[in-house]
Amino acid sequence: MQLFRKLVAPVLLCLPLALFAEGMIDINTADRDTLMTLRGIGASYAERIIDYREQHGGFRSVQELTDIRGIGPKLIEKNKDILTVGELPE
Repeated sequence: MQLFRKLVAPVLLCLPLALFAEGMIDINTADRDTLMTLRGIGASYAERIIDYREQHGGFRSVQELTDIRGIGPKLIEKNKDILTVGELPE
């Protein structure tokens, strides 16, 4: 039982955090195929996101996606649980 507490329990407690973090999509680093896994994002929108990111040096917030033609608050709302913005590229 002590072995369980010392070794296995901490791993089991961290597992949900690892699974949650893995499912997030960073719009500053995601490639075209990854962006296309978002609800409402096809090839054309994925390319627009990448183009915007390259032209503006990355996203400072998820809400900035609405600056892209055709992407509105409803699309962000559909994907809010998996969208994230990591560090801006240098």
